[in-house]
Amino acid sequence: MPLHPPIEPYDAGTLTTDDGQALHWETCGNPDGRPALDLHGGPGSGASAGTRRYYDPERYWIVLLDQRGCGRSRPLASDPGVDLGRRTQTTQLLVDDIERLRELPAIPSWVVRGGSWGSTLAHAQAHPQRVDALVLAAVVTTTEREIRWVTEDMRRIFPAA
Repeated sequence: MPLHPPIEPYDAGTLTTDDGQALHWETCGNPDGRPALDLHGGPGSGASAGTRRYYDPERYWIVLLDQRGCGRSRPLASDPGVDLGRRTQTTQLLVDDIERLRELPAIPSWVVRGGSWGSTLAHAQAHPQRVDALVLAAVVTTTEREIRWVTEDMRRIFPAA
């Protein structure tokens, strides 16, 4: 799939949660376009300039989120003493974060694209009326073999990708 030219965000901010997370978000593309949420894989990565290029910036209002512990969100999962346990890193908390982000600009519904862990979030299941379409990539159940296939072995079959 050819990528679109690089674009920069026109807005960014921090979504603060009740449990002390500070989640970075950004928007780019056409604010009058079709809303699209991009969920990065992880844990640990984050939204990137390259991710913005998957969308036609003339057609989509692109919303990117650095999920809990990732990217520009704080605290980072790699910070000493950070609790990655059931109090701060549950699927339900991540789904709640996404819903709060959707409500910030009052987006009625959006296309949700996710890769790896991002695609396994249950947002679409919890809020089907809020999701117009799903675009899933590199879906795995996170076994060591599956992760190695997606991150290393696949290039033998699809070297250009």
